[in-house]
Amino acid sequence: MAYKTQGTSSNINDDGKITFSSDTTVYADGISTFTVFPPMVGTVSGYTSGGDAPPNVNTIDKFPFATDANATDVGDLTQGRYYLAGQSSQENGYTSGGLSTSSNVNTIDKFAFAADANATDVGDLTQARQRAAGQSSSENGYTSGGGPPSTATIDKFPFATDANATNVGDLTQARYGPAGQSSTENGYSSGGLSTNTIDKFPFATDANATDVGDLTQARFGSAGQSSNENGYTSGGFFPTTDIIDKFPFATDANATDVGDLTQIKRYAAGQSSTENGYSSGGLSTNTIDKFPFATDANATDVGDLTQARFGSAGQQD
Repeated sequence: MAYKTQGTSSNINDDGKITFSSDTTVYADGISTFTVFPPMVGTVSGYTSGGDAPPNVNTIDKFPFATDANATDVGDLTQGRYYLAGQSSQENGYTSGGLSTSSNVNTIDKFAFAADANATDVGDLTQARQRAAGQSSSENGYTSGGGPPSTATIDKFPFATDANATNVGDLTQARYGPAGQSSTENGYSSGGLSTNTIDKFPFATDANATDVGDLTQARFGSAGQSSNENGYTSGGFFPTTDIIDKFPFATDANATDVGDLTQIKRYAAGQSSTENGYSSGGLSTNTIDKFPFATDANATDVGDLTQARFGSAGQQD
């Protein structure tokens, strides 16, 4: 079972077993109200990995979701790089691709949530690229788009074993600099250079993406966040913006402008807890912004990364 869950106290039945339509079985002691959160939602901490200060950094920062606080340095990636994609399993954070000095890389790094430790190199993407979007299902990590040159490739790599990625489909158009979001059933890639397109691709089968809506404006270098019900795209440029867009997972629809970050940000990292979206870092800033999922509202500044940097990847446990 790889879904994060939350419940309230009361009896279900004698054996406390719940079986979901996805054949996921959960054993719960005295829970009657159950919420299943998408894989890209955390309950403990947010992580910001890599980036460019400059120079390129390999730092993995961690900050808590339960309280508003500064991040701490808890480990290193296998190499300093930026313009990375981030993915999260139930047990580990992943950082894929990126730009190291002047060369694109195809490295997939993995670091554990249970202990503060350095990352290990566990596989390769199908092609070296930067500025791709990251998505996560319960079983696999996805890296979509990127460049240069701009690509439409959707790569998938497994969480259960350390292995190389495979090409499982294409976005509706080649693009770099999109933001990534994940529901329980689908991955989303929103925006990118010169486009406002929101693409959706299924986790259950390997297939191409479909165009399911538009952001409020074309932009790239945005951060992506995911609640149980909606995807969010925050910040970015051209034009440089602080806008927080929201689009629904339940239906295919355009995004709406629901708030602003505390400052104009581009190439920040995105993280998601069960209750809030986070935007950490960005060009010339170390700020950690937080905005609520329950209401449409502006973000607040809740802490700082260990250093100002941009082009980092975001993860959460």
